Amino acid sequence: MKATRILIVCTFLFLPGILIAAEHTTVRFDGTWHTHVDCPARGNMEAFAWKFDSVIINGELRGVRGTEGEPGSFVLTGKINEDGSAKLSGDGILLSRKNARGLLAHKGEEYNWDVRAQFKDTDGTGARNEGLDIIGRACSFEFKKQLDVPATPAAPAAPTAPAGL
Repeated sequence: MKATRILIVCTFLFLPGILIAAEHTTVRFDGTWHTHVDCPARGNMEAFAWKFDSVIINGELRGVRGTEGEPGSFVLTGKINEDGSAKLSGDGILLSRKNARGLLAHKGEEYNWDVRAQFKDTDGTGARNEGLDIIGRACSFEFKKQLDVPATPAAPAAPTAPAGL
């Protein structure tokens, strides 16, 4: 009985510290991150580069390039783990065949990228899964945290640089 009381008292004493530590790790990366995607030319596909902001809130990343749901748009989402590793998903809609692989690629076609990323306190890198170099091309991602910008949900941004996909 006495051991049970001690256990209950210890739980109440240490629980707030445990919860604060857990909360700290989930918000460690929270904020606005400038996102740069670079895809070199490959075969008949032209090179392109994109810049857009991504926002991390409670460890969840969301970045939007262009007008979501329209040709030329790209939405990057995923969970950032405590150690900074992340498996992100990029969903887009083609704007042009110039940057797509395949004879049947056309404007308005949807595509998906798997991106492995690693975040540190103020920067991060990532790479698109190339599909064994059969269906994709190497695209790199760079992330830079904006220390003076609070984390607010990512708003759609106008396309920048070559319209690309």
